[in-house]
Amino acid sequence: MRHLLTALLVVASTLSHAREVAFTFDDAPRKASGFYDGPTRAQKLLQELEDHQVGKVAFFANTSQLEGERLQRLKAYGDAGHIIANHSHTHPNFNGEALQAYIDDVHAADQALGIFPTFKKWFRFPYLREGNTPAKRDGMRHYLDEQGYLNAYITLNNYDWYIEALFQEAVARGIEVDLAKLRHFYLDVMIAGIEYYDQLSITHLGRSPKHVLLMHEMDITALFVGDLADTLRAKGWSIISPEEAYTDEIANYSTSSVLTYNPGRIGEIAYDNGHKTALWHETLNEDTLRKRFEAEVLGAAARHL
Repeated sequence: MRHLLTALLVVASTLSHAREVAFTFDDAPRKASGFYDGPTRAQKLLQELEDHQVGKVAFFANTSQLEGERLQRLKAYGDAGHIIANHSHTHPNFNGEALQAYIDDVHAADQALGIFPTFKKWFRFPYLREGNTPAKRDGMRHYLDEQGYLNAYITLNNYDWYIEALFQEAVARGIEVDLAKLRHFYLDVMIAGIEYYDQLSITHLGRSPKHVLLMHEMDITALFVGDLADTLRAKGWSIISPEEAYTDEIANYSTSSVLTYNPGRIGEIAYDNGHKTALWHETLNEDTLRKRFEAEVLGAAARHL
């Protein structure tokens, strides 16, 4: 009996700390005019997802420039079986928008995305900002509920978009970036943030939830998303679909706080539990990332920036 109890406790502990993550990409189809053009980015990204057996992911789309090559790129993601979801029409900052104007922007995207067979009524707030007043927060909650939308929260935050900006800045200046060094830097930064928020969830939930990783549809993602998947698996993570991730009970959580800057669902829970500081990991700092990028990726070439 004692051995059975011990075995059950081990299983329970393992399950409570099972590490699962879904991959999601914001700002699709994002501007592509640097290292890759749009079609090359899409081809490379889709190939990486397939080659590394990532499975289904979600692309959260902005629709204000959904035409020509950008339309074809988003169509390629949908045709590959990936989820297309709503990230607004013009990517507005809710903190600076009136409620009705913001709703109208989200509605415009909803109308544009209905043509995609894999479209799901999932909405991700641009900048993760969900309303800086009670009226705006509650107004959007009501709108999303009324329209049958899921608030497609994230749990694992990062500044991958800023690493992309640093990379593209170097490319634009004609600096030859060592992709092996960039890969190492990218993986180190991403894994550090993932581990931080997973530990924060264990602290405040007592378990590792089904995580949702925020990324962006960008060149560095197309370059390294397969490496990220492999690294996570080597560290004991499983990659799941976004649909599976949103079955976690934290999908039903609604913060009672009004957060001008939202750190993600785990940050919300931690904040409501009294954890008011360090909701953004140190890797979510532009100055820190620039200094590290110049030192770890560019080295002597940094003097040209």
